[in-house]
Amino acid sequence: MDVKVSRRQFFKISAGGMAGSSLAMLGYAPTAAADVRSFKLARTTEHRSTCPYCSVSCGMIMYTIGDKSKNIKPVIMHVEGDPDHPVNRGTLCPKGAGVLDMIHSPNRVKFPQVREAGSNEWKRISWEEALNRVAKLMKDDRDANFIEKNAAGTTVNRWNTTGFLASSASSNESGYISVKTMRSMGIVALDTQARI
Repeated sequence: MDVKVSRRQFFKISAGGMAGSSLAMLGYAPTAAADVRSFKLARTTEHRSTCPYCSVSCGMIMYTIGDKSKNIKPVIMHVEGDPDHPVNRGTLCPKGAGVLDMIHSPNRVKFPQVREAGSNEWKRISWEEALNRVAKLMKDDRDANFIEKNAAGTTVNRWNTTGFLASSASSNESGYISVKTMRSMGIVALDTQARI
């Protein structure tokens, strides 16, 4: 749309704008001023975190609200990209931007659960029970299936019946340690959640 403004109209518009801004500078303002709302993050506590979804490991800032009393659990009420993080510099993909919905989802699993063989019910167990169970099952499987030497008599030290799925949000250092630990036990089936 092409709008043509004459020289006279341009001066009228400019004079009106100058008069309005001059009155505002002198203190004349409309009587019905808008109410000022408080900033929604003003009473929150800032926490830095890492996005859990892929191997990019974007930085996040999570804001919790709560009065920091011992009997009050803080609630995450806002998540945004971390502008100081070298990976994402404040941006988040749609999955990372929607992490607040995942955090507050009623379907989110927050505790270890086990479903015994033959059962169709999940039973909640403690973290100690879960870790002990994993360690016992891993040891039993390794003792039963560890291959020390192949058919030619060469030492291979392989454990083919168990695999390891690494976290995609791990740093290079923790990923390196994870792989070294799994390889030292003989596990050869290694992958990362980032490829799934």
